[in-house]
Amino acid sequence: MKKRMNVQKEIERLDPKADCQRIVFLTSYLEFPWDMTRALELALFRTFAVPSIAALLDRTGEFSNDTLRRYDDTSIIINEIMINGYYSERGGAFIKRMNRMHGQYDISNDDFLYTLSTFIYEPIRWINKFGWRTLYRNECLALYHFWSAVGERMRIQDIPPTYEAFEQWSLDYENKMFANTEATQRVANCTRDLLLSFYLPKSLWKTAEPAVYALMDEPLLKAMNYPLPSPATRRRVEAALRVRAKLMRLLPKHKNPQVMTFQQFPTHPDGYTVEDIGPKSLRDKWRQSA
Repeated sequence: MKKRMNVQKEIERLDPKADCQRIVFLTSYLEFPWDMTRALELALFRTFAVPSIAALLDRTGEFSNDTLRRYDDTSIIINEIMINGYYSERGGAFIKRMNRMHGQYDISNDDFLYTLSTFIYEPIRWINKFGWRTLYRNECLALYHFWSAVGERMRIQDIPPTYEAFEQWSLDYENKMFANTEATQRVANCTRDLLLSFYLPKSLWKTAEPAVYALMDEPLLKAMNYPLPSPATRRRVEAALRVRAKLMRLLPKHKNPQVMTFQQFPTHPDGYTVEDIGPKSLRDKWRQSA
């Protein structure tokens, strides 16, 4: 217990801007490792609800033809940046790799900006609803400053200057842009099935789909053309997550950061370097031009 209190006290005393890399690391890998992963998975779905983002992902074929590889590579980049920080040589290398991948496509600044916002606000909403404690103000602000700094290194323009302004911008963008398209459904269905495959045999996926939908809000469900879960289903799913939160409050917490290792990425069984990340077509192209 003393160790845990020390972690929380450290978070509270750190500056949310100057120390955002340290706060994000502690929050993500000591306090809420499971919740952070689930929240970032849900953040993926929010980006699919923007037709221009879904159309690009669908057009590349990455989510339909190599869903697990796309998921693993996305997880690796996010984890490398969050674990090592954007100032580190390793974190910077993965940001450069991400920029190089994105540079192959015509992506609007607003789509970049919206995607960035989901990395901030989806974890905050999830943890405040289902975590074993709510986030401190320091943690919320640290997520904003952390991802804003990453966004600057991605050359994203017009990042809103405050936590509240960025959240409002993100909500307004959803209201304006969320729409159902065939591309949205295809990339969302592939990702939904992949996430279900982590926990269940294929024969049970259909039965479990309502539980996935119960984690999504109505605007997102409509954009995905998914059925609204019954109030009873939503209550059961949320109750199960709140029971987990209560148990987590009672159980001993992690003493060491729960960082993901290469063994947890099936598409990289022998490990990876920064050059291994990205679609095969781009990796082959870059090797030929080297």
